[in-house]
Amino acid sequence: MDIKKIYMDANALLEGHFKLSSGNHSQFYLQSAKVLENPRTAKLLADELAKQIRASGVKIDTVCAPALGGLIAGFALAQALDCRYIFAERVDGKMSIRRGFEVTQGERVLLCEDIITTGGSAMEAGEVVKSLGGEIVAVAALANRGFCKRENSDVTTKPNCKLPQNIPFFALADFTFEIHSPDNCPLCKDGNEAIKPGSRGN
Repeated sequence: MDIKKIYMDANALLEGHFKLSSGNHSQFYLQSAKVLENPRTAKLLADELAKQIRASGVKIDTVCAPALGGLIAGFALAQALDCRYIFAERVDGKMSIRRGFEVTQGERVLLCEDIITTGGSAMEAGEVVKSLGGEIVAVAALANRGFCKRENSDVTTKPNCKLPQNIPFFALADFTFEIHSPDNCPLCKDGNEAIKPGSRGN
């Protein structure tokens, strides 16, 4: 499956000057919402991701996704894995699990995002799951920005990766775009203003 082509066909691989959630800048941006607006495509990608997870032998009771980016990907993956689905959301800036969702002691939870950059949001959700007695057994995403090593990839883990190294990380493809700090960004030096097209900030 050519994941890059799927993103390009959906106009979800953007080129320009973008401000990432981390505050850094990049010439490219993945907008997974454009891919996931087509339910058939969402199912196709989730089914492919589920194949990887099943082949690994990891046992999963529940998929948990951090809002907002992981909601659709997480639901589609839970459906493909035929397991329960819950989500975490920010309340006053802090990740929380509410809306009547419960996590039982020892429940095996997979964290799912649309895109994993450093994995910070996923692990914030994971900390809430663990505080309620759940066990994080894996992380999954449609796309990996290349800071964390996924299963079946040659990409090495970077120092800013926040995912635990003792659990598997599954994704369909690596997108290793160059990023720049705001004070050392060649696009800024060319006079181009960075925009923030993601869920935080617009």
